[in-house]
Amino acid sequence: MRAHAFTIVDVFAEKKYAGNQLAVFRDAGDLSDEEMQLFTKEMNYSETTFILSDKKRKGGYDVRIFTPAEEIPFAGHPTLGTAFVIQQEIIRKPIEKVILNLRIGQIPVALSFSKGEVDDLWMEQKQPEFGPELDKAIIAKALSIEETDIHDKFPVQEVSTGLPFMIVPLKTLEAVKKARINRDVFFGLIADTEAKAPLIFCPETYNPKNDLNCRVFVDYYDIPEDPATGSANGCLAGYLVRHRYFGENRINVRVEQGYEIGRPSLLYLKAEENADAIDVFVGGKVFNIAKGEFI
Repeated sequence: MRAHAFTIVDVFAEKKYAGNQLAVFRDAGDLSDEEMQLFTKEMNYSETTFILSDKKRKGGYDVRIFTPAEEIPFAGHPTLGTAFVIQQEIIRKPIEKVILNLRIGQIPVALSFSKGEVDDLWMEQKQPEFGPELDKAIIAKALSIEETDIHDKFPVQEVSTGLPFMIVPLKTLEAVKKARINRDVFFGLIADTEAKAPLIFCPETYNPKNDLNCRVFVDYYDIPEDPATGSANGCLAGYLVRHRYFGENRINVRVEQGYEIGRPSLLYLKAEENADAIDVFVGGKVFNIAKGEFI
């Protein structure tokens, strides 16, 4: 097997060495599924991506996303991080948009620049799909919190923009901080749900500049708690608009994540409901961290 080059980036980072780290492999079209899965396990990040070719196909770049456990159709920080690497290493000039061909379809990523350097990246996610509302008493037990910690004005609900999550509105930051997965209850619960990971959030924040604090538990995917999760936050954006969490049919908010595990991250969410559709955009910053080869 020939050596395969990879780049490590921090996605949704407030600064370098925060956010959610991602390994991106280029020119990976010759790798088998088993080899991609092996590389992902060895990298040991929540996800690793593989750009199959430097050449476009149908206007976009073919990309596959793996967790250490399995291939997945979509994930937020791998989409932004991979678009960043494509611009930096393949296109190598300012460009307004990069399109990724993922298993769920084409996802466009918009880029803005400051003094010739990439500033923010935004991805337009698929239309959110709203699944069933879940029993708050069972969710509370699964998260090792009290049912009274869950907001009584808003439901616990499954939402998907390509990858489903349980959206759980809590009242206070203290409730968010004390949450822990009760594995016996939780794995019994998700046997009957499409969503396999909960996003919990509250309106209290560590940083007063931010609007919401959230945590995402990904025990099902055999990885630690995620420091920044674009796919889950896309689901959250749709949820906030659908249930008028801020009292309007549109949002433009800053969400902090990862503070409880020492990796403070920042995600930007925009969404608006028009007729029967909710347009969802998730954005943030990406930083180059390192390069290497996998032999």
